[in-house]
Amino acid sequence: MKLPADKVNQLRTFYEGREVCVTGGAGFIGGHLCDALISLGAEVRVIDDLSNSGTEYLSGLIELDPDRLRFVHGSILDDDALSDAMRGARTVFHLAAIGSVPRSLEDPQRTWSVNTTGTLRVLEAARGFGKGMQKRSSQVERVIAASSSSVYGNQPELPKSETQPPRPLSPYAASKLAGEHLISVYASCYGLSAASLRFFNIFGPRQSAESAYAAVIPSFTKRLMEGERPVIYGDGEQSRDFTFVGNAVLAALLAGATPTKLTGQSMNIGAGSRITISQLAALIADMCGAGQLQPRFEPARTGDVKHSVADIGLARQLIGYEPVTTLENGLTETVEWSRRTMAGR
Repeated sequence: MKLPADKVNQLRTFYEGREVCVTGGAGFIGGHLCDALISLGAEVRVIDDLSNSGTEYLSGLIELDPDRLRFVHGSILDDDALSDAMRGARTVFHLAAIGSVPRSLEDPQRTWSVNTTGTLRVLEAARGFGKGMQKRSSQVERVIAASSSSVYGNQPELPKSETQPPRPLSPYAASKLAGEHLISVYASCYGLSAASLRFFNIFGPRQSAESAYAAVIPSFTKRLMEGERPVIYGDGEQSRDFTFVGNAVLAALLAGATPTKLTGQSMNIGAGSRITISQLAALIADMCGAGQLQPRFEPARTGDVKHSVADIGLARQLIGYEPVTTLENGLTETVEWSRRTMAGR
């Protein structure tokens, strides 16, 4: 994943030498964010319980520069582990979450605990409070939290705008919306500089295809490369704004560094365009050289929305965000990574 040189130069001035904490930093988006932060000269602290990820990539980063990346194996629900990871951090990127609609339907209580109570714990640590509500020193200047486009639900208006009232359809979406409200409240009540980024269907290299809850792009790619038909839930006419992980990382970095006052706003981070799932399957099949493999259709899943595309005007205004990688270029990079990975396994 490469960011434009002008953006790198702009961001390096801010992040070089800055102590940063990334919750969920061993995950898909978190790992890419850590990669970018290290390349920008930041000193990175990661906390992750490894329930949805491994340490393979982070271990490589630690070996390359052990003085600038430290890993805390623990949950954001553990005040002591969280305090350890956030000690000295000036910027916090909060990405730790149970990140799946189907999983949230199976285990709504854990989804709520990690995504909502966990966000509360991060915010308390950011303002210097921990176990027993005893005040501790805190240098946190800003918290940037990952949210989700799923908070919009099935509203028919497109593109999705932050002015539309959220209507979550799953425990996952509800937990993310509650986290956004906490971010806003802490900004209002305690003066914390903070914002929530509503990510729209992030994809890219290193996204797992092994889980039963795997996202659609790694799932399609894996099946097609193994000579199997991709599985589409629903009629395939549902559409999504698929956003390359490099765009998401850029947005997070810009939000962390912007001189604009952040007061708990929620902003869309997407590509600003959409494609149907059937069209996506055909595109990936062609890239995999498996155009003859037609999708297999299964009943639509509870909690899935029909159409989604981002209005990115607010993010453009607040943090100067513009997507830098197109869907096609992102898919090409992702498919090539999957091909190399499967060939070497």
